[in-house]
Amino acid sequence: MSVGRINWTELDFATKGAAMAAMKPRTGDGPMEAVKEGRLIIVRVPLEGGGRLVVSVNDAEAKELHDVLSGVVSA
Repeated sequence: MSVGRINWTELDFATKGAAMAAMKPRTGDGPMEAVKEGRLIIVRVPLEGGGRLVVSVNDAEAKELHDVLSGVVSA
């Protein structure tokens, strides 16, 4: 039986793209929150037009973000 050539890069990309979309559902509206997931901290910030900005940071990045924000926020 003759089998055509398979472009594995294209196949891999198509498969990963489909899996990624299925694994990451859209984030709906909701409160600001930060949760620890493994070694990362997932931060969800509500946006004015709807939805939320989702950012993952490690501990060092979270500390740096804290330092930057505390420098501009008045108590």
